[in-house]
Amino acid sequence: MVLEGLDGAGKHTLTDRLLAGLTARGARTTTVAFPRYDADVHAQLARDALHGRLGDLPDSVHGMAVLFALDRRDAAEGLRAAVAAHDVVVVDRYVASNAAYGAARLHQDAGGEFVAWVAALEVDRFAVPVPARQLLLDVPQAVAAERAAFRARSEPGRPRDRYEVDAGLQDRTGAVYRGLAAAGWLSPWTVVDGAGAVDAEALAEGLLQ
Repeated sequence: MVLEGLDGAGKHTLTDRLLAGLTARGARTTTVAFPRYDADVHAQLARDALHGRLGDLPDSVHGMAVLFALDRRDAAEGLRAAVAAHDVVVVDRYVASNAAYGAARLHQDAGGEFVAWVAALEVDRFAVPVPARQLLLDVPQAVAAERAAFRARSEPGRPRDRYEVDAGLQDRTGAVYRGLAAAGWLSPWTVVDGAGAVDAEALAEGLLQ
């Protein structure tokens, strides 16, 4: 299962709560978060680009998307092993994140060329595992931005990157995410209002049914 949403939507917190709820119900669980900044050189290069350390690389929408996609390609075998060994694997960000942010940067919607290009690259060419379910933690852009800014202030060494500070990009990305969810892109989606308290216990119960 994949959790998607804007920067600051609360995906990490919900992941922890979901894992706790699933484990309490006897499920074998594990989690993976993308980008894997501590484990993959492609993710590390993407991070450097987003913080202005690789010249004009971040100006290339497709170039940045390839770096994020290569991170998942490198992780694909481990993901398949995790799925085989667990009842539920919760993934914080996945292929839809690449599609949503890139399409938003190009001012395209969920039915545009870029979304199809990401699917062809990651699913068809790189053969990354397709999620069984995807959950969109839908949060207003202003709320997500406030949370991301608080995180940057409270976590040393965690400044906001080029994408996180761009309110227009975040707003457009939210719209693309909602379009992907409505279209059932790659797999069934559930949309959860993340502006308030999320019932993680009910979500955990639903996952196991």
